[in-house]
Amino acid sequence: MKRIFPLLFLLIFISKIDAQEYFPNNEGIQNKNSNYTAFTNAKIFVTPTQVIEKGTLLIQNGKVISAGKTVTLPKNTIVVNLEGKSIYPSFIDMYTSFGIEKPKRGESGRQNPLYDTKKEGYYWNEHIKPETDAFQNFKYDKTKAEDLLKAGFGVVGTHVTDGIAQGSGILIALNNDENSKRLLANKITNHFSFTKSATTNQAYPSSLMGMIALLRQMYLDLDWYKNGNSTTKDLSLEALVNNQKLVQIFATEDKLNSLRAAKLAQEFGLKYVYKGAGNEFERIEEIKKTNAPYIIPINFPEAFDVSNPYLASQLDFSDLRLWNQAPTNLKVLSDNGVVFALTTDNLKKTEDFRTNLLKAIQYGFDKTKALEALTTVPAALLGKSNEIGTLKDGSIANFLITSGEIFDKKTTIYENWVEGSKYVIKDIAAKDIRGSYDLTVDNTPFKLIIKGEIAAPESEIKSLDSTKVNSKLSISNNWVSLIVKSKDSVKTNFNRLTGYIENTPNLAGKAILFDGKESNWSAIKTAPFEKEKEKAKDDAKTNTIIPVSYPNIAFGNTEKPKQETLLFKNATVWTNEKEGILKETDVLVKNGKIAAIGNGLSDAAATVIDAKGKHLTSGIIDEHSHIAISNGVNEGGHNSSAEVTIEDVVNSDDVNIYRELAGGVTTSQLLHGSANPIGGRSAIVKWKWGSAPDEMLYKDQPKFIKFALGENVKQANWGISNPTRFPQTRMGVEQVFTDYFQRAKEYDAAWKKYNTASKKSKGKAPRKDIELETLAEIINKERFISCHSYVQSEILMLMQVADKFNFRVNTFTHILEGYKVADKMKEHGVGASTFSDWWAYKFEVNDAIPYNGPIMHNAGVVVAYNSDDAEMSRRLNQEAAKAVKYGNVSEEEAWKFVTLNPAKLLHIDNKVGSIKVGKDADIVLWSTNPLSIYAQAEKTVIEGAVYYDAKKDESKRVAIDKERNEIIGQMLEEKNKGMNTQEPKKRIKVEYHCDTMED
Repeated sequence: MKRIFPLLFLLIFISKIDAQEYFPNNEGIQNKNSNYTAFTNAKIFVTPTQVIEKGTLLIQNGKVISAGKTVTLPKNTIVVNLEGKSIYPSFIDMYTSFGIEKPKRGESGRQNPLYDTKKEGYYWNEHIKPETDAFQNFKYDKTKAEDLLKAGFGVVGTHVTDGIAQGSGILIALNNDENSKRLLANKITNHFSFTKSATTNQAYPSSLMGMIALLRQMYLDLDWYKNGNSTTKDLSLEALVNNQKLVQIFATEDKLNSLRAAKLAQEFGLKYVYKGAGNEFERIEEIKKTNAPYIIPINFPEAFDVSNPYLASQLDFSDLRLWNQAPTNLKVLSDNGVVFALTTDNLKKTEDFRTNLLKAIQYGFDKTKALEALTTVPAALLGKSNEIGTLKDGSIANFLITSGEIFDKKTTIYENWVEGSKYVIKDIAAKDIRGSYDLTVDNTPFKLIIKGEIAAPESEIKSLDSTKVNSKLSISNNWVSLIVKSKDSVKTNFNRLTGYIENTPNLAGKAILFDGKESNWSAIKTAPFEKEKEKAKDDAKTNTIIPVSYPNIAFGNTEKPKQETLLFKNATVWTNEKEGILKETDVLVKNGKIAAIGNGLSDAAATVIDAKGKHLTSGIIDEHSHIAISNGVNEGGHNSSAEVTIEDVVNSDDVNIYRELAGGVTTSQLLHGSANPIGGRSAIVKWKWGSAPDEMLYKDQPKFIKFALGENVKQANWGISNPTRFPQTRMGVEQVFTDYFQRAKEYDAAWKKYNTASKKSKGKAPRKDIELETLAEIINKERFISCHSYVQSEILMLMQVADKFNFRVNTFTHILEGYKVADKMKEHGVGASTFSDWWAYKFEVNDAIPYNGPIMHNAGVVVAYNSDDAEMSRRLNQEAAKAVKYGNVSEEEAWKFVTLNPAKLLHIDNKVGSIKVGKDADIVLWSTNPLSIYAQAEKTVIEGAVYYDAKKDESKRVAIDKERNEIIGQMLEEKNKGMNTQEPKKRIKVEYHCDTMED
């Protein structure tokens, strides 16, 4: 589509259009310079892999005319001899916020949340801002530009880093001389993130899963809008349509978030460039499978100051590992064929970029790949390979002049040319004044040593009694400046020395003393400069890198567990089937399934496990859990969040997974919290420790969703001064259910009508609404409800609503007053997932009793005990035993409360929940009767792979201590070398519960 720019834009960028040379010029004398400049005898890197020795680079009017061994020079050519120097393409950073003011929080500050947008004509959610145009918010920042130029950058992409859909970005040349030439593209990228906008108080989304759901709905709305189905104009969706052909950049800021965004991209056929976090090496196999390019920061963490052993003991093991392993990230990505560009983003100081990059190279990152990541790769990703990133004929004259190989620590970057304009970093013509001198200032003698780089020397001054005198030396255009502290040890006074560097070994000039007196100074050279050799050896030393584990935290596996053929001999087997509990019985596990149960079993390929005196059970199944969820268990921004799903935010790096396995848990339902009446969809997972999040998801799992009743959903305990979200009463909760189900019924009917209509009579398609589609699945008996519940009146209410819309509530969870309405529950056909003996933790549980589970069980209700708690889930075997204590339930039936019964409630009892031939080999070997408080899980097996082994756990603990001490030793060495360190910080882990809300 042809773009028409405002007249102002044309006037500002007048010099980019040759046809505008006829415009009046009131500057007087014409000053346009069309001379050629030739840089001769240089080592020229036309591209990272195309190198010309002793070549010539010819430029004119900001463009490369030619680069080669033999270049014909026009008559009006300025020749610069670069004998012994190198020329490289200037670097490109395609992900910055350069020249963009950081968005500020609006006037509403942190007052009560906003539930509906106040903007008209735009998308319904204010965190979706694709209409944001970086060009309209851009102001060139010369100071920041100089920082980037000194680091070697010539071009940057920049955008407004605010919101989930952030709008378009621009491409800027860091030309400090000619503002009319800076803009290379006014719309080149389209940006997304998992971060809310700072400029709005709109509550939704309040979680990561809400952000993913919002993006999913946005893309559905975009497709619907593009096809002409909307009767109104939406400026946000219009912008999304216009931005579709731009480079799509998604700032994920974490390895798992990259996988989540990649899943979204696959769903909608999108091609993102992912801006990562620097921890991609921890999941490199999955990162590689995304088949996407990345933008990688190199903000390596500083070592912790571990000199205080108590503070050092507070450090999380994963933080220690990250410090040790992060410098290898670029090498790992490169070795695995992942295409990536580099960025200065997240650095404390731009000057740290070169330091960190050299560190990555020190740890094995290839120098050619490093140069590609800064030149040809970002140019290609931006679709600008013919303009930037190389020194090919016709490209923009962006290049660096260096003293040698660009990634050598000793190399000096002299100049950074951008669009043919020179920016001097270090004086290329600087004379070498390094050496030892006898310095005299106003008849006072000193010893002076000048060292460092030729263009950036450093001074070291001592008095004749060897007392160190503070000083600072700088040179520019052959003028030397030296600031020397006076002898006064109390007052901070300085003498200022200046002088011109003549063609002699000695230095001299004028001095302005601290008291204002003018005097002379001189420095007589006594010895030439000698390089420090011994220090270089220390700098070349690298730390021993700890191997990555799966996951890359404490108790991770050195390799992912694999299926085995296992033969358990002479165990007491709790089958949960009609066979009951079998003594002295063998169980064969093969190909991830229970292959045989009996006596005298054998298999030549099996690993035989002596289980005599031990108990073998099916794995524990926790029907209600909130562990291993990333960035929010509740999406409380709306009273219904049926569109969100926990499947999007499974956190495979949560150590609670390992603890669950140590407690015999193999399967859990991860539920949305209880912040709203209609919560999000759940995820049924198998705890395959070390696997990626999607590999943990139960295959072909039944569809579930979380509903909630009671105090939480009406915001009675949210701590908000003026809660405004509907509903605020229990009767309002019923109205929410009725209203949403009626809307879902009408939505479903509209789609059925559209899908069955003839092509001629179809008309406009209804808007696809994930929320209503999910609720329609409930009405159509395709999705099951697990409902958070306490009070009997509300329990009865929801069953009545379900009857009205002709579906059945699947499970009441918590259900602490279930014993009052057990007969009604049995009649409705609903199950119960309850606590064994929790009560008195809030008002609505006052009537809870420990006999609740057994009473419902005796009434014919399928009863399970759940944890709803990261700590309790590790001892659900003991919770099951309480059914024996409080309700005289048999041991065999009590054990089903945490195995077969939750499997039935989750509709997965055809595969798990009992030991039966053909079922999944999800089993646990216990040291004794599993209902005993002394019972310990010795092996936890999922689909034939051992994910927990008590003996291996002991060796893991020893290895963790050893590794921890090794890394702490490395950090102490860093501090002793004078490297920067940071104060130890204890990581506070938030354990999610039903009512947990993200800040």
